[in-house]
Amino acid sequence: MTSTPDTIVLVHGFWVTPRSWEHWITHYENKGFRVLAPGYPGFEVEVEELNANPDIITAVTVPGIIDKIETQIRELSKPPIIIGHSAGGAFTQILLDHGYGAAGVAMNSAPTEGVKVVPLSQVKSTFPVLKSPANRHKAVGLSLDEWKYAFTNTFTDEESKALYERYHIPANGGILWGSVLANFQPGHQDTWVNYHNDDRAPLLFVSGSEDHIMPPSIQRSNAKHYQSKATTEHIEYEGYAHLLPAQKGWEEIADTVLEWALRHAR
Repeated sequence: MTSTPDTIVLVHGFWVTPRSWEHWITHYENKGFRVLAPGYPGFEVEVEELNANPDIITAVTVPGIIDKIETQIRELSKPPIIIGHSAGGAFTQILLDHGYGAAGVAMNSAPTEGVKVVPLSQVKSTFPVLKSPANRHKAVGLSLDEWKYAFTNTFTDEESKALYERYHIPANGGILWGSVLANFQPGHQDTWVNYHNDDRAPLLFVSGSEDHIMPPSIQRSNAKHYQSKATTEHIEYEGYAHLLPAQKGWEEIADTVLEWALRHAR
């Protein structure tokens, strides 16, 4: 390691916004880090406005998301630690493959291109979007029951409802359909990464054992795809659901992944 990172970039997933990182931002700032939690293009507004105007969500693309985050990282004086959750985990992998970051952490990550593990719980969790090809052109929300199954199955009903009301927005159906079709189309798609990239920064996968939408089997398969000399590791937390960053005990996970990232930062 040539220089200790002083900035942490937090990348959110679908059906939520940067607000989902609110407690992690405070936690890491209290440790002396600069913390950035960039929203997707157009997500500079709050949850309530995105729910009122989902056309903003429909306009988002993966290249647009990556370009926006890379632009912000290039303005930093030294490479940051990049931590992504769900789709943000896939974006973290892409950013590392593009040469960004001192170390990366992908928590309950969406799969990158080539990962073909599709557990039944994932099929059920994503069915609200994938049940109709017409959803490729829409922003599709989850009902409270669908949110509970996909994101907060280990939370109490009261906790699940409170998080739904504070964090939930519709997701871009086009990107979700694109990730499903990526393994069946010729050439590189939006979520492609070079699994043989020896110059990539170290990468840690984190699984919640009870995650329905991105179960540990997906994380294990994604990690095994990496065949480079760059460090790739995987840890699993028992009893955690998909919305791991908001589940009781998240502070221990935040500290553990930060320690790992600082120890492995290049």
